Amino acid sequence: MAALTQLLQALTPVPVVLEEDYDGLEFRYKIFVFRPALFQKEAALLGALLFYALFFLYGRWINTRRATKWLEAHLPVLEQQFSKPKRWIKDGYSDFFNFSTGRRNVASLHAVFALIPRHDFFQWAFQTGRTFIDLQYRPVDDLQLDFKLLPGTLAHDFVWAVVSKDELLSVKNDRWDLTFTKTSENPGLPSKFSVMSEFGDVTDGVLKAFPLAKVLENPKIAPYFRSLSITDQPRDRPTKPIQPDEREKHVILSLRAPPPSRASDTVEIVATIFPFIDSLSKIALRPETKTKLKKMRDETEKDIKKEAERDKKEDEAEALEAKKAAKRKVEEERIAKLSAADQKKVLERERKRSIRKQQAKVAK
Repeated sequence: MAALTQLLQALTPVPVVLEEDYDGLEFRYKIFVFRPALFQKEAALLGALLFYALFFLYGRWINTRRATKWLEAHLPVLEQQFSKPKRWIKDGYSDFFNFSTGRRNVASLHAVFALIPRHDFFQWAFQTGRTFIDLQYRPVDDLQLDFKLLPGTLAHDFVWAVVSKDELLSVKNDRWDLTFTKTSENPGLPSKFSVMSEFGDVTDGVLKAFPLAKVLENPKIAPYFRSLSITDQPRDRPTKPIQPDEREKHVILSLRAPPPSRASDTVEIVATIFPFIDSLSKIALRPETKTKLKKMRDETEKDIKKEAERDKKEDEAEALEAKKAAKRKVEEERIAKLSAADQKKVLERERKRSIRKQQAKVAK
């Protein structure tokens, strides 16, 4: 009985002592009294939690709606061009993916939405704050349509792109393959776009094969167009030479994702990419241009191979040093367990061995 009494006393909450001099807002109902002024910290924490939850739900809804509306507007084009278009696959609340296959000249299409993280208040606040410090930093709702070409679609190896001038800096920083090119103006394209090409002959061949200028003159496309590129190189510098059977050629269309109300504005440019890809086989280059392109790739391949071999030797040297260090540690632990006399003998033996090594070096 005594034990039960002690248990009940332990579970009984401490009685609340109400201050008699309290003159703030108060709510009473029989024995219940609620004084809001005593719970200011709790109210602030609850308000912050509610704000974060609402911010998360609203941001998630905006991003999901933006991706969904775009796909709905462009799905007829994808269904017309591909035998196996698929719906979005979500990775979190700001990344969406679409994969389509089954078309002539195109092995696959990866459409990737990388949206501003509107669902995460802290990421959103960081990105917004950074724009005031770094004037060149501009987070955007990025949409990449990466068309992997089937072998034979593009007969030549080159890198070429047409880029909105507002995006030149970000494109150069994000794409290693475009470091092969030089930036220039082209009278055949609207003035708001620049050309990134390895040689003028490549630009002439691309623009003769397809009337790209007419597409870029569409005022609906201008606010969303970032770049259109043809490339035989990976986006990131490879760490080792790429085997011939692993080489890929891509056409990459980079857009700013339009808001849901304007999702259909990019339908025309997306639909145009398919005849553009079909025209790539018509590109003709001079023999000397082909020779220069091959020479540039051979030199790049040699540089990558040298770097890979150097990195391999450094890794092997580090592994050998780590192995020696581990062996030394084991030996030191073994010696530490010996008696003082045995330790002295071991140290003397090591000293004589070191002297012999020094004498052998001097003799050489």
